[in-house]
Parts: sequence; structure tokens; C-alpha cells
Amino acid sequence: MSRERIVSGDIISAEEESFILSLRPKLLGEYIGQQALKEKLKVSIQAARKRRESCEHVLFYGPPGLGKTTLAHIIANEMGTRLVATSGPALSRTGDLMGILTNMKEGDILFIDEIHRLSPAIEEFIYPAMEDFKVDFVVDKGAFAKVINIPLKRYTLIGATTRAGLLSPPLRDRFGLYYHIDFYKASELKEIVMRSAGLLEVYVTEEAAGEIARRARGTPRVANRLLRRVRDFVTVKADGEVTLELAKKALDSEGIDTIGLDNLDRKFLKVIIEFYKGGPVGIEALGATLNEETDTLVDMVEPYLLKIGFLQRTRRGRMVSPDACRHLGLAVDDSSQAKLF
Repeated sequence: MSRERIVSGDIISAEEESFILSLRPKLLGEYIGQQALKEKLKVSIQAARKRRESCEHVLFYGPPGLGKTTLAHIIANEMGTRLVATSGPALSRTGDLMGILTNMKEGDILFIDEIHRLSPAIEEFIYPAMEDFKVDFVVDKGAFAKVINIPLKRYTLIGATTRAGLLSPPLRDRFGLYYHIDFYKASELKEIVMRSAGLLEVYVTEEAAGEIARRARGTPRVANRLLRRVRDFVTVKADGEVTLELAKKALDSEGIDTIGLDNLDRKFLKVIIEFYKGGPVGIEALGATLNEETDTLVDMVEPYLLKIGFLQRTRRGRMVSPDACRHLGLAVDDSSQAKLF
């Protein structure tokens, strides 16, 4: 269910992935937002190029849709090297990783998405490949077993994860650069919308771009997705420029409110307010009440609600804030229980 949400930071379909790929910046100078991170990356890349070495291993972590994969491609472009992309779940056997690593050329970049989902066997296999640029491959079994030591070309491993806490400490410690990617400001998302609109040859007024940005939940992927939906709406209903009024109508029709909440967000908050008197309530109880997986709520719903201050996590459970009640048309009385106006 979460993958079908318009405001989800995850890729919804292969077709959308191709669409997003066409809008990605190619170089660090084209990348909008994350200014502090960009400055640090710029120094690391320039230092590596001056020394004619590969970059240090890099780990990007943060919510989905914020540009971790884009930054990996940018590093490859800035270094003038090849990028080989895979994901944690795809590497199920050491032989798969062996084939990838032995085919890496000097300075190449290996990008592993969802790196927290690597199996323990793959993790153990990758340690010497990251530290000493070699792998130990066991041939045959029992008394005939032999260990073949295979040297590797110096390469850069870039890992991306939405759940850094699930990474084992030994793996995390082997990354030289460790960057958190945070949600974007509305002003930065507005720039992204205007840039994407230019690439799509769609005329969007600054006011309309600002409205799309405000409802994009601080996530560039969501901003580009909303821009696409607004473009389709305007093509059918107006066939002209995207104005503020048309952008509002298009986004309202998709169920995205003025601050980017969708039906699942509002339902999540209302359940806490109306069923559990504003909280505290455990996530398992919420999952059962909403008939949703707890992982969906924790990974897809809660991060943005926590960021905007609508939700609080306490030792006793989840609680909603007065701001959330006011936004939903609810009020909190003196006994901290929620009721309808």
C-alpha cells in the first residue's frame, strides 16, 4: 500500500524511475540543496583527483527520495569513472559480489542501495574488499578446500540506506565518509521544481512552483512526482501554463493537503486523537487499528510527521501535538483529550 502513495519517497514504478532519471543533475554544481554536504563532497572529490586516487568509501543515509542515488552518480561523473549499481537484496551469494568486484577497474564506483539488507555472509566477504582491496575465495570443500587470494583494483564503495541503525558497526566503521541527507527546505524544492519544469518544457509560475514545493514533504522525488501530476491535470483541464490556482486544484484532487499530508497521514493522526485520546499509544496498536504493517508506519508515515512536529515519540508510545489537532480541525481540551469542534 505504501508504494502506491503519491507522497511516498520510494520509487513507485520502473516507468517513474526512468522519468526521475531524466531529471537528475549530472554534476555537483547542478545539485540543489544540501549545501554543507556538497561542500564536504567537493573537497573530498577535488583532493582525490589531485592525488590521482579513488575517493574514500562513502555512506549516505536518510529517508527515501532525498538524492542518495543521485549523489552517487554525481561522484562518478565528477571523478570521470564508471558506476556499477546494485542493491543489498540482490547480492544473495558471495559469487555474485565476487564477479562484480573482480570486474571493477581502477577508480570505478560500486553503488549498493539498501546496504543495510546485505546478508551476514556478504558483509564478511566485503570487509577485506573495502579495507585491503582483496577477496579470499574458497574453492572446493573439506580436505580439498583451498583459499585463493584475489587482489582487486582500487575502487570506491558508495552505500545508501534509509535505516543506518540496522548497519552492523564493523561495516559502518569501514566507510571513510559518512553523510546524513536531511529533508529539503521549501525554497530549495521550489528551485528543483522550476529546474524540472524547464527540462520537461512546462511553463510553471513561481507561485505554482512554491505551492508544489510546500506540499512535497521536503522530498525532491515527491516534488517531481507532484509536478508530473500537475502537468497532466493542466494538460487535460486547461492546456496552458501551470498557475497557482490550477496547481492547487490538481493537488487537492490528489488528496494532498496544504502541508503535504495525504489520506494515510490524516488517518494515522485521527486514530491517535479519536481512538486513543491523543496518545500515548504503541505502534503495534496503531498498526492493528489501521490494518497497516508497523514498518510502513515507522518508515513511510512517521518521519515527516515527526519533522513538522505533529507527532512525538515517547517511552510510553506515540502522541500527537496540538498543532496536528488544529490542522485536522480538532481541539485539545484541558485534560489533553481530543474532541471534535
